[in-house]
Amino acid sequence: MAFPDKARVVIVGLGGIVGASVAHHLVERGWDNIVGIDKSGIPTDIGSTAHASDFCYATSHDLLTTWTTLYSIDFFEKMGHYARIGGIEVARVGDDARMNEIKRKVASGKAFGTRARLMDTAEIKEKFPLIEEDLVQGGLWDPDAGLVIPRSQTVAGKLVDQAVAAGKLEAYANTSALSLIIENGRIVGVETTRGKIMADHVVVCTGLWGRLIAEMAGEDLPVFPVDHPLTFFGPYNEFENTGKDIGFPLMRDQGNSAYMRDTGDPKTTEGGQIEWGYYEEHNPRLCHPRDILEKEFARLSPSQRDLEMDEVIEPLERAMELTPILAELGYNESHSFNGLLQTTTDGGPSMGESRKVRGLWYAVGIWVKDGPGMGKLIADWMTDGRTHIDHASIDYSRFNDFQLTEKFIEERCTETASKIYNPPVHPREPFAGGRGVRRSPFYEREVELGGHFMELGGWERAHGYAANEPLLEKFADRVPVREHEWDNRHFWRVSNAEHLQLSEDCGVINLSHFHMTDIEGPDHVALLEWLCAAKIGGDGNIGKGIYTHFLDDEGNVRADFTVIRMEDRCRLINGADAGPRDFQYMRRVAQDRGLDVTITDVTEKYITIGIWGPNARVNLQKVVEDPDALLPENFPFAAIRPIKIAGKSVAAFRISYVGEQGWELHMAYEDGLAVWDALRSTGATAVGVETYANSRRLEKSLRLQNADLLTHYNLLEADLARPKVKEADFRGKAKHLEHRAREHQPAMLCTLVMTDNVDSNGIARYPVGILPVMDPETGETLVDELGRRSYTSSIAYGPTIGKNIALAYLPWSHCQEGRKFNVEYMGETFPVEVAGIGYKPLYDPQNAKPKS
Repeated sequence: MAFPDKARVVIVGLGGIVGASVAHHLVERGWDNIVGIDKSGIPTDIGSTAHASDFCYATSHDLLTTWTTLYSIDFFEKMGHYARIGGIEVARVGDDARMNEIKRKVASGKAFGTRARLMDTAEIKEKFPLIEEDLVQGGLWDPDAGLVIPRSQTVAGKLVDQAVAAGKLEAYANTSALSLIIENGRIVGVETTRGKIMADHVVVCTGLWGRLIAEMAGEDLPVFPVDHPLTFFGPYNEFENTGKDIGFPLMRDQGNSAYMRDTGDPKTTEGGQIEWGYYEEHNPRLCHPRDILEKEFARLSPSQRDLEMDEVIEPLERAMELTPILAELGYNESHSFNGLLQTTTDGGPSMGESRKVRGLWYAVGIWVKDGPGMGKLIADWMTDGRTHIDHASIDYSRFNDFQLTEKFIEERCTETASKIYNPPVHPREPFAGGRGVRRSPFYEREVELGGHFMELGGWERAHGYAANEPLLEKFADRVPVREHEWDNRHFWRVSNAEHLQLSEDCGVINLSHFHMTDIEGPDHVALLEWLCAAKIGGDGNIGKGIYTHFLDDEGNVRADFTVIRMEDRCRLINGADAGPRDFQYMRRVAQDRGLDVTITDVTEKYITIGIWGPNARVNLQKVVEDPDALLPENFPFAAIRPIKIAGKSVAAFRISYVGEQGWELHMAYEDGLAVWDALRSTGATAVGVETYANSRRLEKSLRLQNADLLTHYNLLEADLARPKVKEADFRGKAKHLEHRAREHQPAMLCTLVMTDNVDSNGIARYPVGILPVMDPETGETLVDELGRRSYTSSIAYGPTIGKNIALAYLPWSHCQEGRKFNVEYMGETFPVEVAGIGYKPLYDPQNAKPKS
C-alpha cells in the first residue's frame, strides 16, 4: 500500500494505548482520513505500553483523573479485556501517615464516584492470603481495580484494527517522524521515513519520546522518563489450569513504595510468577528521551533497562517481611528489568494544542489506567473545542515559559518521581525544586520579616511572617492551635492573627503573583467584547476595572479575571495558575477570528500590592501626593486612578478580594520596593497571602478559578451572573440565555460552615483538601440531576467567625439555608450546615457583625 500524501489527521505514536485510543475516539466522533504512524510495530513493541503492569486503580485526589480511570476501566471491560479483580492498599503497623492517606483516598472516592472503602486486617488476609496479617493495621478495598488482560498492548492493536477495518484509519508501523512541517505558525504535515504527508492536524502520542517530537516544533514538554524496577519471582503455580491472568486482587504497599500481584495461570501470557514493582523514593534515575537507545542497540527494548538487585534490595527485604512468598520463590533475574515510565513536573499530563503551533496536539504523560479516558478527552476537545469535564489541570497551555526549560523540568520531575507512591503528598505541599524563579522587588524585606514562603506561578509568596508572632498573644483566644499535624502542615498559625489584624486595622499584601496580559491593537476591544460576559466596550468603561468571565460554548465558566480599560489597551489581571492558559486562549481566538491585536504577557514588568482594612484609606493618605483624591466621593469603588507614592507612578484600583475596603496598587516592577517601604512606614502590617487567598476570601464567599469555578458549572450556578445580559454577542451567550430562562439551576455554589469540628479523639480538626458532602441519613454523597457530585471545592478556617468554612456545589433540591449535611475527613464524619446559597458573605465589614 502506497504511503498517502494527505490526511486530515496524523497520529504520531499510534501503537501505544494512548495513540490507539485517540484514533478510536476520533473515529467515534465522526473523523475520518486518519493516518497513524509508529516508529515500532503496531501495537508497539518498544514503548511503555509493551511492558506496562497494566493495572488500574481509581484512587487519586482529583476529579479528572478519577473520571478518566473509571472511564478507561469500563472501556477495557466492554472490550472484554479487563479483570475486575479488585485492589487492596495496606498500611503497615506503625505507619499512621499511610493509614490516614488511605482514609483520605476513601473520602476522595466518595467525592468523585468510586466504590473504595476501608477494610480491616481480617478481610485483607482473606482476600490476599500471601500477606502477614499482623504487620498491617488496615487498608482500602477498591472493587473496581483490576488488570487489563492479557495486555494493554493487545487492546491497542485491536483498536487500530477496528479503525482500519472501518475505513477511517491507515496504520503504518516502523515509520518514524523526522520533522514537522510548519507554515505561518500552523502544522501542515509530517516528514517521515516513508515520505512526506500533509495534514490539517497532528496528534503526538509518543509517550517516552514526546519531548523529541515537541522539539521539532521548537518547544518542550514537562515530562521525563524514569526507571521503574519490575521484578519477578517464581515459579508460582497457585492458579495452574484456571486460565486466569490474575488470581488474587492487586496489592499496593505504598508505605514501602511498592506493589505486588500474581501473574495467574502459568499457561497465560506471563503466568506462573509473582510480580513485585517498586517506585524509587530516593535518587530516582531519570532518562532524557534523547538518551533512550534505539531498538537495535537495546538488550531488551528501548524502554526496558537493566536492573541491578542492589537498586531495590532494601525495599525488597521489607516486602519479604510483609509477603514471605517473595523470599520462598526463586528470583527471575532474566525477566526483571527497569521499565521506563513517564513522570511529569506537576503530576498531570501534557494535553491539548501546542503553545506555538496551531493544529499540533499533544497527548503525552499518560498512564495505561487513563489511556482510553484521555483519548476521549482529546477527541472531544478537537471536535468541540471543549470537554464535558474541566481540563485545566492537564492543559499544556497551563505552563509558563520558565516551566518548560530543561533545568526546571528535570528538577520538578525528579521530585515528582520520588513521590509517585510515597510519602503521601499533602494538598498544600510546596515543591522544593524549581524555586526562586520569580521574586518581588521587596522579597528581601519579606525575608527580614521571616516570611514563610510558598510558590505559585514561579513567584515566592509569603503566607505569613514570623515577625508578626506577637499578634498571637493579642488574638490568642481567636487563633486556634492546630493539634493534628496534617491539619497544621504547611500552615503557619500567625497568618490567622494577621487576618484579624488586617480586619481591625490595616494590612499590606504582596500580590506579585498576578498574571498580567496586555491586549492592544485596532481590534483589542472587539476581542474582549466577544470573549467576556461583561460589557467591555464603550467610552464609559475607560479608566475602570471590570470583573468578568470567559464562558465556553456551553455557557459554562472558563475563566475569571479583571479587565482594566485604558485609552489604548486593555490589561487583563489574572491568577498565576490560570493566566498562562487564558493568554494562549486569547491568542488562538484572535487568530481564528482574524482580529488585529497584539497580546503580550507583561507579568514580570509590573507588580501589585494590596492595602486593605478599616484604616487603609487613612494610611494610604499619609503617603500619596493628593490625599483628598482618595476620598469616597472622588474615588468610587471599581475606579482606577493614577496616584503618586514615594515619587513613583501607581495605578490605584479600588477593589477588594478580602472584603475590607482598600486598593490594589499596580506599578512598574522597579518601583515596587519604594512603594512597599512607603506603605510599611505608615504602620500597616505586612500580611501573608494566606489571608488573601483563603481565610478572608472564604469569609467573604469569594470564588477561586480552577477550584470553585469550573467548566462543568455555569455562571448562574456560581452566582456570578450580572443582573442583565449585555446586548453585544459574546461566546456562550446563547447557552447563557438558556440557563437564565430556567426556573432554577441544577446546582448552586453554597457556603457551608462546620458546626462541630472535634473528632472521636477529642481533637479539633481544620480540614484541608476535598471532602465529600453527604446526606446525614443515608451517608451517600449528594448528586445533582446532571450527575455531578457534591464536594468541597474550597475550605479554610475563618478566624472572624471562628469556624471552618467551605464552598460546595449542592443539588438545587438540597439548597436551603440551615440544612444540615455531613462531610468526611480522614475517616470521620463532621456536621456542616448551609450558611448561604450562592454568593453570601459570612462576614462583611459593611455590616460590621459577622454572621455565624
